[in-house]
Amino acid sequence: MADAVLEISGLTKRFGALTVSDDVSLDLKSGEIHALIGPNGAGKSTLIKQICGELVPDAGAIRFAGRDLAGIGMVERARRGLARTFQVSSVAPDFTALQNVVLAVQGASHKTFGFLRPALSDPALTEPALRHMERVGLKGRESVPASILSHGERRRLELAMALAMEPRVFLLDEPMAGLGPEGSVELTEILNDLKHEAPILLIEHDMDAVFALADRISVLVYGRIIATGSVDEIRANRQVQSAYLGEDA
Repeated sequence: MADAVLEISGLTKRFGALTVSDDVSLDLKSGEIHALIGPNGAGKSTLIKQICGELVPDAGAIRFAGRDLAGIGMVERARRGLARTFQVSSVAPDFTALQNVVLAVQGASHKTFGFLRPALSDPALTEPALRHMERVGLKGRESVPASILSHGERRRLELAMALAMEPRVFLLDEPMAGLGPEGSVELTEILNDLKHEAPILLIEHDMDAVFALADRISVLVYGRIIATGSVDEIRANRQVQSAYLGEDA
């Protein structure tokens, strides 16, 4: 598709006799949030791992910005603009919030320092880090150690670190996990804004957030996409209701 930034076609991954990705095809278009939902064990995180290069598929193709990613490793995929966040927070707990983002900016700029202190004195690193923190609502929390940030603040910090990579696509793996209702609403607002900067492939179990955010939804069950469509189309799909959403969805 001409406006698809990320295209996945026929992706298949097996672990022995278990097929965890079964001929999966989907795409992500500019300016959209495409949510990937499904029950636990459906293969959602395994699919993300193949997209970011952590796992190598057994068959199929992944194209990013028009280029085949076969043979390209995780680091190079990240440098090309695939920014990933995780189900479990991946921030450095002993560093401050600002230090975490500065390290991400440093990595994206390919600058190297023997120590973190010189990096913190370089406006070329600190200024974008501060902008990214403000973008996700962390202004004023720069000097707070990541270990004592709230869970919701750590999720925002991960997004700031992802922004530091100047992404062309966000791969977000359950960003709402562990957030209360207020935190989910706040993060929903942030993600709805970020999609205009880079499209988002969103794995999420919080269906209120999915229905509020998604432009399209794909439903993965036992490693296979059983439906793709708008929120209204997915809500009305009887196969999806039976397999995942429940009759009252």
